[in-house]
Amino acid sequence: MNIILSNSSGKPIYEQIMTQMKQMIVSGELRPGDPLPSMRLLAKELRISVITTKRAYEELARDGFITNVVGKGSFVAENNSELLREAVLREVEERLQEAVERAKAAGLSREELDGVLDLLWEE
Repeated sequence: MNIILSNSSGKPIYEQIMTQMKQMIVSGELRPGDPLPSMRLLAKELRISVITTKRAYEELARDGFITNVVGKGSFVAENNSELLREAVLREVEERLQEAVERAKAAGLSREELDGVLDLLWEE
């Protein structure tokens, strides 16, 4: 599993793991039923604490992205298209909020921002 951690991102490590795993699930890179590395193995690969991977897996399970089967491991949850759509929508909203804040700080008008979005949408 290709997870890249950054000490300078400002986000906790468990959250970085969660975000990247969610993106892999939403993009289809990880499919429903796919097994995930054990918490210990992932911790070893990433050179982090097992407690950190445990928290990431617990949060992913709580949000419905993975299921934990006692004695067998963790797996990507069966597709819940509404859950995946909601996750994508939340991410888009967060990124658009950041873009709007930057545009306002730079003195751009709503029309200018709409024009940029229209151009990007057409690409």
